[in-house]
Amino acid sequence: MDLTGRRAAHIVTELLSPAVVVVVLPLAVAWHATGHSVPATLGWGVLVAVLFSVLPMAFLVRGARRGRWEGHWVRDRAHRTVPLLVCLASALTGMTIMLLGGAPRQLVALAWAMILTLVVCLLITRWWKVSVHATVAGGAVAMVAFLYGPWLLLLALLVALVCWARVVLADHTVPQVVVGAVLGPVVGGAVFLVLA
Repeated sequence: MDLTGRRAAHIVTELLSPAVVVVVLPLAVAWHATGHSVPATLGWGVLVAVLFSVLPMAFLVRGARRGRWEGHWVRDRAHRTVPLLVCLASALTGMTIMLLGGAPRQLVALAWAMILTLVVCLLITRWWKVSVHATVAGGAVAMVAFLYGPWLLLLALLVALVCWARVVLADHTVPQVVVGAVLGPVVGGAVFLVLA
C-alpha cells in the first residue's frame, strides 16, 4: 500500500475508532431514549461516553506512553487483557451509576450490550486477536438502525471502511476484521434488541 493509502487508513482508524464511536453512540441512543430532551441526552450520554470511552482511552494512551504496550490500540494481543479488564471495570462502574440513577431503558440496554460485547472480546483475546474497531463499528450500526430505521444500515459502508483500514495498517487480518464486524451486531446488537 502506498503512503497515501496508509495515511488514509490511519485517519479512518482514529476517526472511526471505538473511542469515537462510544462517545457518539450513547448520545444518539440517549436522544431517542429521552424523547429528544437536550439536558437528559447530554446528562446520560456524557456519563456513558466518559465511563465507557473517555476514561478507558485515557488509560490506553497513558499505558502506551509509558511503554506498557505498543500504541494506544494495543497491537500485541498478549498485552490486551489488562486494558480490556480496565475498560470492563470502568463500564461496570458506569452501569452501576446508571442503574442507581434510573437511566432510561434503552441506555441501560446499550450499556449491557457494550459490556457483554467487551466480555466476549476479552474471552476471544485469550486465544485470538479479534478487531475491536470492527466489533464496535458493526454493533453501533446495528443499534442505530434498530432505533432510527433500516436506512441507517447504509452506515455498514463505514464498517467496511474500518475493516479495510485495520487490514491496510497490518493491525488485523481479514478474518479478524470479518469476525469483529459480525460479532458486534450478533452480540451487541442482539442484546440491545432484546433489552431495549
